[in-house]
Amino acid sequence: MSARFEEIDWRPTAMGDISLRRRRDPASGNDVYEVKLGDEFLMSSLFTAGEIALAELGLARPTDAEPDAELRVGPDAEVDAELDVVVGGLGLGYTAEAALNDPRVRSLTVVETLAEVIDWHQRGLVPLGARLASDPRCRLVQGDFFAMAADSRGLDPKEPGRRFHAILLDVDHSPRHVLHPRHAALYQPAGLRALTEHLHPDGVFALWSNDPPDEQFSSVLREVFPQSAAHVVDFDNPLQGGTSTNTVYVARTGPGRP
Repeated sequence: MSARFEEIDWRPTAMGDISLRRRRDPASGNDVYEVKLGDEFLMSSLFTAGEIALAELGLARPTDAEPDAELRVGPDAEVDAELDVVVGGLGLGYTAEAALNDPRVRSLTVVETLAEVIDWHQRGLVPLGARLASDPRCRLVQGDFFAMAADSRGLDPKEPGRRFHAILLDVDHSPRHVLHPRHAALYQPAGLRALTEHLHPDGVFALWSNDPPDEQFSSVLREVFPQSAAHVVDFDNPLQGGTSTNTVYVARTGPGRP
């Protein structure tokens, strides 16, 4: 049996001290992995519904009969396209794994600011590390997603100007509560327009948020994207009791243009 608590790694970074911890959940007896930046909790393996939904909603596709409806993706989905996908923010890897579970995904580029987080996965210190590191479709890239999104060279250092079918972002707590002030520019019309330059026509931008749907940010999405929606994701919260929620915003560019 594992120890009740272990600090697996601790590193000073430009964004503050980051740590990876593992503790045993007394209720289930399972190991829970947590990432902290300073005193803030960034992610816990106890709560992954929102991160998984980010990939599933972002990669869902409209049906012919109902243009605004969404079709569930997964191993049983018909493989009718090959998708190139970017995930901004690696964390514990749940969004990346959910994207790889979609059989249409032919390539996944995960952009992570902190080399330390990539190192955790490559060394197998987190539960999904071996899966992501061994999948030939998946590439872990160390870089500043926000600077890369604003740059015409884009999100793939090996192929400047490359476009993607979907960009899935999970870095900040929400568009209003960012981890660094420089991130805020992305959530404005100019920042989102620059991001669309890295999407194919009918491409998708999806964003995870810890806050309830924000009408102000939704209006910014509507200004830039022809289609957008805010999805509330419910999940059980054993720490507080009852149900908690995340929000996943999904926005699609128009046909024939990024």
